[in-house]
Amino acid sequence: MTSEDDLKMLMIEGLRGDGRAHEELLRAIAPILTAYFRRRCGSGGLEPEDLMQETLIAIHEKRATFDTSRPFTVWMFAIARYKLIDAYRKRKRSPPTEELSDILAVEGFESAVSARMDVDRLLGFLPSKQSDALRKTKIAGLSVAEHAETSGLSESDVKISVHRGLKGLAARLRGEN
Repeated sequence: MTSEDDLKMLMIEGLRGDGRAHEELLRAIAPILTAYFRRRCGSGGLEPEDLMQETLIAIHEKRATFDTSRPFTVWMFAIARYKLIDAYRKRKRSPPTEELSDILAVEGFESAVSARMDVDRLLGFLPSKQSDALRKTKIAGLSVAEHAETSGLSESDVKISVHRGLKGLAARLRGEN
Protein backbone atom coordinates (compact mmCIF):
# COMPACT_ATOMS: atom_id res chain seq x y z
CA MET A 1 0.00 0.00 0.00
CA THR A 2 1.33 3.43 -0.92
CA SER A 3 1.54 5.93 1.91
CA GLU A 4 0.44 9.56 1.95
CA ASP A 5 4.10 10.61 1.92
CA ASP A 6 4.87 8.42 -1.12
CA LEU A 7 1.87 9.73 -3.06
CA LYS A 8 2.67 13.34 -2.19
CA MET A 9 6.30 12.86 -3.24
CA LEU A 10 5.20 11.40 -6.59
CA MET A 11 2.80 14.32 -7.10
CA ILE A 12 5.50 16.89 -6.34
CA GLU A 13 7.99 15.15 -8.64
CA GLY A 14 5.33 15.06 -11.35
CA LEU A 15 4.71 18.78 -10.89
CA ARG A 16 8.45 19.33 -11.36
CA GLY A 17 8.23 17.65 -14.75
CA ASP A 18 9.01 14.01 -13.96
CA GLY A 19 6.58 12.21 -16.28
CA ARG A 20 7.47 8.80 -14.90
CA ALA A 21 6.59 9.89 -11.34
CA HIS A 22 3.28 11.30 -12.58
CA GLU A 23 2.47 8.00 -14.33
CA GLU A 24 3.42 6.05 -11.22
CA LEU A 25 1.18 8.29 -9.12
CA LEU A 26 -1.82 7.71 -11.39
CA ARG A 27 -1.21 3.94 -11.37
CA ALA A 28 -0.91 3.94 -7.56
CA ILE A 29 -4.11 5.88 -6.92
CA ALA A 30 -6.31 4.07 -9.46
CA PRO A 31 -7.12 1.12 -7.12
CA ILE A 32 -7.60 3.49 -4.17
CA LEU A 33 -10.13 5.52 -6.14
CA THR A 34 -11.88 2.41 -7.46
CA ALA A 35 -12.34 1.14 -3.90
CA TYR A 36 -13.57 4.59 -2.82
CA PHE A 37 -16.20 4.63 -5.56
CA ARG A 38 -17.23 1.00 -5.01
CA ARG A 39 -18.15 1.84 -1.43
CA ARG A 40 -20.11 4.91 -2.46
CA CYS A 41 -21.90 3.99 -5.68
CA GLY A 42 -24.31 1.62 -3.97
CA SER A 43 -27.41 1.03 -6.03
CA GLY A 44 -27.11 4.39 -7.79
CA GLY A 45 -26.39 2.84 -11.18
CA LEU A 46 -22.91 4.37 -11.26
CA GLU A 47 -19.81 2.54 -12.47
CA PRO A 48 -16.86 2.82 -10.07
CA GLU A 49 -14.32 2.26 -12.86
CA ASP A 50 -15.80 5.08 -14.97
CA LEU A 51 -15.71 7.45 -12.00
CA MET A 52 -12.13 6.42 -11.27
CA GLN A 53 -11.12 7.24 -14.87
CA GLU A 54 -12.88 10.61 -14.75
CA THR A 55 -11.15 11.41 -11.47
CA LEU A 56 -7.73 10.45 -12.83
CA ILE A 57 -8.30 12.78 -15.78
CA ALA A 58 -9.39 15.59 -13.44
CA ILE A 59 -6.35 15.05 -11.22
CA HIS A 60 -4.13 15.23 -14.28
CA GLU A 61 -5.85 18.36 -15.61
CA LYS A 62 -6.02 20.13 -12.22
CA ARG A 63 -2.59 19.10 -10.92
CA ALA A 64 -1.37 22.72 -10.95
CA THR A 65 -3.95 23.54 -8.26
CA PHE A 66 -2.38 21.13 -5.76
CA ASP A 67 -0.96 22.95 -2.72
CA THR A 68 2.25 21.09 -1.86
CA SER A 69 2.00 22.16 1.78
CA ARG A 70 -1.20 20.11 2.20
CA PRO A 71 -1.79 16.32 2.18
CA PHE A 72 -2.20 14.89 -1.32
CA THR A 73 -4.97 12.43 -0.43
CA VAL A 74 -7.19 15.20 0.96
CA TRP A 75 -6.97 16.98 -2.40
CA MET A 76 -7.44 13.73 -4.35
CA PHE A 77 -10.53 12.66 -2.39
CA ALA A 78 -12.03 16.15 -2.69
CA ILE A 79 -11.86 15.78 -6.48
CA ALA A 80 -13.31 12.27 -6.20
CA ARG A 81 -16.22 13.56 -4.09
CA TYR A 82 -17.01 16.25 -6.66
CA LYS A 83 -16.92 13.68 -9.46
CA LEU A 84 -19.32 11.46 -7.53
CA ILE A 85 -21.72 14.31 -6.80
CA ASP A 86 -21.58 15.38 -10.46
CA ALA A 87 -22.34 11.83 -11.57
CA TYR A 88 -25.45 11.72 -9.40
CA ARG A 89 -26.52 15.15 -10.68
CA LYS A 90 -26.10 14.10 -14.32
CA ARG A 91 -28.46 11.21 -13.67
CA LYS A 92 -30.86 13.61 -11.93
CA ARG A 93 -30.66 11.50 -8.81
CA SER A 94 -29.68 12.16 -5.25
CA PRO A 95 -27.20 9.93 -3.52
CA PRO A 96 -28.82 7.67 -0.92
CA THR A 97 -28.94 9.48 2.43
CA GLU A 98 -26.26 7.40 4.11
CA GLU A 99 -23.94 7.97 1.15
CA LEU A 100 -24.69 11.70 0.97
CA SER A 101 -23.27 12.42 4.40
CA ASP A 102 -20.21 10.35 3.53
CA ILE A 103 -19.73 12.14 0.22
CA LEU A 104 -20.15 15.62 1.63
CA ALA A 105 -18.06 15.07 4.73
CA VAL A 106 -15.32 17.63 4.44
CA GLU A 107 -14.61 18.55 8.05
CA GLY A 108 -12.11 16.21 9.63
CA PHE A 109 -10.97 14.85 6.28
CA GLU A 110 -7.32 15.35 7.16
CA SER A 111 -7.85 13.36 10.34
CA ALA A 112 -9.29 10.59 8.15
CA VAL A 113 -5.93 10.39 6.36
CA SER A 114 -4.23 10.11 9.73
CA ALA A 115 -6.75 7.47 10.78
CA ARG A 116 -5.97 5.45 7.65
CA MET A 117 -2.30 5.45 8.62
CA ASP A 118 -3.30 4.31 12.11
CA VAL A 119 -5.38 1.48 10.59
CA ASP A 120 -2.39 0.43 8.48
CA ARG A 121 -0.21 0.35 11.58
CA LEU A 122 -2.83 -1.66 13.53
CA LEU A 123 -3.24 -4.16 10.71
CA GLY A 124 0.52 -4.65 10.81
CA PHE A 125 0.11 -6.39 14.17
CA LEU A 126 -2.12 -9.11 12.68
CA PRO A 127 -1.04 -12.21 10.81
CA SER A 128 -0.85 -11.39 7.09
CA LYS A 129 -3.81 -13.64 6.20
CA GLN A 130 -6.08 -11.74 8.62
CA SER A 131 -4.81 -8.27 7.71
CA ASP A 132 -5.12 -9.06 4.00
CA ALA A 133 -8.70 -10.29 4.46
CA LEU A 134 -9.60 -7.13 6.39
CA ARG A 135 -7.92 -4.85 3.84
CA LYS A 136 -9.66 -6.48 0.90
CA THR A 137 -13.16 -6.88 2.37
CA LYS A 138 -13.53 -4.07 4.89
CA ILE A 139 -11.31 -1.40 3.35
CA ALA A 140 -11.18 -2.09 -0.41
CA GLY A 141 -14.83 -3.14 -0.50
CA LEU A 142 -14.50 -6.58 -2.07
CA SER A 143 -17.11 -9.16 -1.18
CA VAL A 144 -16.06 -12.29 0.70
CA ALA A 145 -16.59 -14.26 -2.52
CA GLU A 146 -14.43 -11.87 -4.58
CA HIS A 147 -11.59 -11.99 -2.08
CA ALA A 148 -11.85 -15.78 -1.83
CA GLU A 149 -11.64 -16.10 -5.60
CA THR A 150 -8.63 -13.80 -6.00
CA SER A 151 -6.73 -15.20 -3.01
CA GLY A 152 -7.41 -18.89 -3.61
CA LEU A 153 -9.01 -19.27 -0.18
CA SER A 154 -12.45 -20.67 0.56
CA GLU A 155 -15.22 -18.23 1.48
CA SER A 156 -15.43 -19.69 4.97
CA ASP A 157 -11.66 -19.23 5.38
CA VAL A 158 -12.02 -15.57 4.41
CA LYS A 159 -14.93 -15.10 6.84
CA ILE A 160 -12.93 -16.71 9.66
CA SER A 161 -9.88 -14.56 8.86
CA VAL A 162 -12.00 -11.39 8.93
CA HIS A 163 -13.65 -12.44 12.20
CA ARG A 164 -10.35 -13.33 13.86
CA GLY A 165 -8.73 -10.17 12.53
CA LEU A 166 -11.49 -7.97 13.93
CA LYS A 167 -11.32 -9.85 17.23
CA GLY A 168 -7.53 -9.37 17.33
CA LEU A 169 -7.83 -5.66 16.60
CA ALA A 170 -10.47 -5.23 19.30
CA ALA A 171 -8.23 -7.01 21.82
CA ARG A 172 -5.26 -4.84 20.83
CA LEU A 173 -7.31 -1.66 21.19
CA ARG A 174 -8.45 -2.78 24.66
CA GLY A 175 -4.79 -3.28 25.55
CA GLU A 176 -5.06 -7.04 25.87
CA ASN A 177 -2.30 -7.73 23.36
